[in-house]
Amino acid sequence: MSTPRVKTVASITVGEFFERHAEVLGLSLHGESHGFDRLISEPAINRPGLALAGFFSYFARKRIQVFGNSELAYLKKLPDPMRADRFRRICDRDIPCIVVARGATLGDDLMAVAKEHHIPVFGTSQVTMKFLNAATIRLEHDFGPSVTIHGCMVDMRGIGVMIVGKSGSGKSETAVGLLERGAALVADDMVRLKLVGGELIATAPDLSRGYMEIRGIGIINAANLYGLASIRPDKRLDLVVTLKPHADLNEVDRLGLQTKTYEVLGQHIPHVEIPVAPGRDTARMVAIAALDQQLRRLGYNMADEFNQKLLNHMAGGF
Repeated sequence: MSTPRVKTVASITVGEFFERHAEVLGLSLHGESHGFDRLISEPAINRPGLALAGFFSYFARKRIQVFGNSELAYLKKLPDPMRADRFRRICDRDIPCIVVARGATLGDDLMAVAKEHHIPVFGTSQVTMKFLNAATIRLEHDFGPSVTIHGCMVDMRGIGVMIVGKSGSGKSETAVGLLERGAALVADDMVRLKLVGGELIATAPDLSRGYMEIRGIGIINAANLYGLASIRPDKRLDLVVTLKPHADLNEVDRLGLQTKTYEVLGQHIPHVEIPVAPGRDTARMVAIAALDQQLRRLGYNMADEFNQKLLNHMAGGF
């Protein structure tokens, strides 16, 4: 299987950030719509308190600048010329944009400075810390590295399972069998995985979301056949299942004592290999693997339990 190409994001524009997240972050534009092509180059937020005091040695100019109560209160205490000068020195650093929290606004003098530098100013009614947390999560998602893998992704009772294997190994048919057992489809054929906050989040391309290709039948709509509960837009990857030809049966672990992993974007995901053969209910095997992984996440390992019983039995001289 060829190594998937990793896609990285070095920056996004202010316009892209606003378009994607304005609703959930409660953002609204203050003033004129200029500077939307400015680049946000770091997936974090900065509060420019030290910069307003004149300290720029570690100023994070590539980040969104957020003005909360502390920054606004400090600015109000400064004489008018000094306030405008301190604010201009921040704008001179070519920052991407400014967000004013708590429903507050910048004064006309500061808005004029921002306009002069073509820096967009947004407002949000959210409290400062809530906005910082929510915006950081979304920026991490926007900047997260991603890969696209040929396979199927389902949510089986809370466990995100990606099914991979050679072409024609029965990945989509297995996924259909899981849907009939109450699973939800995330992606068929092309699974997009993005690293967000140390977790791999799986999604489908917008065009193919909810659709599956079944050999001999064609394209089906999972929601139409199994209901809206049978699809979901994204899911964390918890388990990778590789469908292998029955000829490779001797290469498959039979006891489950050795923990195998599947590496994606530097993350090691639990991995099992299931042989495929005529008459074998592959979907049932994948469902059992998912339930076993669910127990392992809770700290219970069935293979280790049996092995310990066997060792105790042998130690007893039987």
